[in-house]
Amino acid sequence: MKLTLERRKLKLRHPFLIARAMDNKSTDKEVLLVRVEHGGKVGWGEAAPISYYHQSLDSAEAALRQMGEMLGDDPFALDKILDPIRVKFADQSAAVCALDGALHDLIGKLLGIPVWKLLGLDPSRAPLTSFTIGIDKLDIMAAKVREAAEYPILKIKVGTPNDDEVLTMIRREAPNKTLRVDANCGWTSANVLERCSSVARYKLDLIEQPTPPGDLEGLPAVRAAGIGPLIADESCVGVSDVLKCAEMFDGINIKLSKCGGIRPAIQMIHTARSAGMKVMLGCMVETSVGIAAAAHLGPMVDFIDLDGHLLLANDPFEGLGGANGRLTLNDRPGLGLVER
Repeated sequence: MKLTLERRKLKLRHPFLIARAMDNKSTDKEVLLVRVEHGGKVGWGEAAPISYYHQSLDSAEAALRQMGEMLGDDPFALDKILDPIRVKFADQSAAVCALDGALHDLIGKLLGIPVWKLLGLDPSRAPLTSFTIGIDKLDIMAAKVREAAEYPILKIKVGTPNDDEVLTMIRREAPNKTLRVDANCGWTSANVLERCSSVARYKLDLIEQPTPPGDLEGLPAVRAAGIGPLIADESCVGVSDVLKCAEMFDGINIKLSKCGGIRPAIQMIHTARSAGMKVMLGCMVETSVGIAAAAHLGPMVDFIDLDGHLLLANDPFEGLGGANGRLTLNDRPGLGLVER
């Protein structure tokens, strides 16, 4: 097998801001697109590293170049290929995710079947995706909500002093839509019960990561008050975090770039289910390649927040869709994507 990669600069439709990175308003995003070639077929994967997890484009690229020398000649030998790579590059989950996705895409193409069929799943069981409204000035956020009129589920970024003002405006613009909020660690144990109680009156579907991973003492009081469900994101990176989160959260948000791809994500789903937890699939800002790898697991989960490609002005792939919140798991082999 031969691995090649390239950096691809993506342009966002709108600047994007979240509570734990208020000084970093993004207008574009650079990712690594990975190609694994074998038997006349090409599998695509994507690495979208972020500094919060101590990863960068440089570190991901260096890791992937080393991984390319460890592939062997059998793309179906996933355990043999990926197990030592996960150990060696445990701190480069986004890069491992890219290789994992590319191998699944390649295997699907070699077999002539989509990844969802390879995994034995029913695409009709996948829930709708939410569409994210990032933090901004009220009038700009209102315009974003109107622009997102086709999406029945909105995820609102909160965690700032004017959360109530924002959600009042959101409910005025979208009185009947399903709303989810994501504080991105923006509250603390000192104020989380008050903040969750306040936002709960806006009839929310869930509250995601209210406090930082190291500040969870206030969450039992939130659950005791019947507010939620509370979904762990930054507190749940990989398989080893799932059961730890069961004491504080009602569910987990799995992101392939956090955990290292499809195979560990499936482990996390089964572990969470064993603890009676809800499961969400989330994403970074990514092209359809990274989003599609997660979307093929959609039939296994309760919530989907896979809109990263919908936030782009220049997604280089098509085939995943997203109109009206419905991602398309088509019958094309692999991830089902076509390069534009």
